[in-house]
Amino acid sequence: MRGRAQATVVPGKMICMRLLVLGGTRFAGRAVVEAALAAGMDVTTVNRGRSGPPASGVTALAADRTDLAGLRAALGDGEWDAAIDTWSGAPRVIATSSELLAGRVGRFGYVSTLSVYADPIPVGAGEQGTPVVEADPDSEDGSDYQAAKRGAELAVLRAFGEDRVLLARPGLILGPYENVGRLPWWLRRVERGGRVLAPGDPAYAFQYVDVRDLAAWMLRAIADKTTGPFNVVNQPGQTTFSELLGLAVEVTGQAGAELVWTPQERVLEAGIEPWTELPIWLPSLPEFAGMDTIDSSAAFAAGFTARPLRETVAATWAWLQAEGDPEPNPDRPRPGLDPAKERQVLDALT
Repeated sequence: MRGRAQATVVPGKMICMRLLVLGGTRFAGRAVVEAALAAGMDVTTVNRGRSGPPASGVTALAADRTDLAGLRAALGDGEWDAAIDTWSGAPRVIATSSELLAGRVGRFGYVSTLSVYADPIPVGAGEQGTPVVEADPDSEDGSDYQAAKRGAELAVLRAFGEDRVLLARPGLILGPYENVGRLPWWLRRVERGGRVLAPGDPAYAFQYVDVRDLAAWMLRAIADKTTGPFNVVNQPGQTTFSELLGLAVEVTGQAGAELVWTPQERVLEAGIEPWTELPIWLPSLPEFAGMDTIDSSAAFAAGFTARPLRETVAATWAWLQAEGDPEPNPDRPRPGLDPAKERQVLDALT
């Protein structure tokens, strides 16, 4: 395409690139927009305009991407060096929008997920050789998250080709703007004080990515013409649940919160659901053995860096204080443990 700027990323320098963000007002999309503006990019967003005002400095286009004619009209004759998409619904939607953009966008970055790997994820899973779920890029069903995300990957690859696509596969995404509500729930629970049910082994190590690190890396990788699938999470064993909850107590200033570490057997016997009722936490069971041992060495070799957990927890708390709790994500069940259920388990320990 004519007139496209060539970008080389140098730390601390601006990136000359025209970027289209599909979405751009919620969680990962918002983080991408903010990182792109900070890097000096010319940013255009396209969304329905229902999830908050566009960021200052962007060109905001209004369209419902499920309406192809409306999306085509909103895009006009625009061309961009790159686009980033976070779509997690029916693959057919991203298929049609990708086909529309393939001739006017140079490179495409898609925020996928580790969930595209077939269950159970093996220990040390890497991008090569790990089985993925079966999926249809033309499916109009977005109810199966794993199949929908893999179908979206296939749709993007079909439209743009492997030499133009970056597939970022994060696992647990934390940080400011988290509308899923996992870390925000823990922060609010600690803020309430009292005895806090802390599940399982304090040394349980989990993997995650700060949404700002994900966004910054994708922009650098696209500018450097990096392509292919990448597992984008911190290194195995780097972060423990004890550190997470300790930082929650610290940043909230709630000295009255007492972390009561409860054996996982007691938690599971009480019928408490890992991951949903107690967000982020998974028990030490064979079926979950690979979830927090993901091989992310390829992303690190391609320039990914992970900030300390302290910065992620502190920034999330600061955002909650500044903007309040976000509207729940309608596509995900709201996480958190009922206080009465928590009290029942804690009382049984005494």
